[in-house]
Amino acid sequence: MAAPKKKVSKSKRDMRRSHLALTPTNTVPCPNCGEAKLPHHLCKTCGMYNGNQVLKDKRQIA
Repeated sequence: MAAPKKKVSKSKRDMRRSHLALTPTNTVPCPNCGEAKLPHHLCKTCGMYNGNQVLKDKRQIA
């Protein structure tokens, strides 16, 4: 079984983990209601997508 020969320094450990940081999600305003939504996704508040009413009832959204 592999075992470390030397202690890994905090610098080396942190450099290895540098690409693991979370990035914030990108949101765009809905052109219909102005609420923040994910791009290329249905608006959860008004049910519009690409200028078309996709969901008629608010119960369908939840």
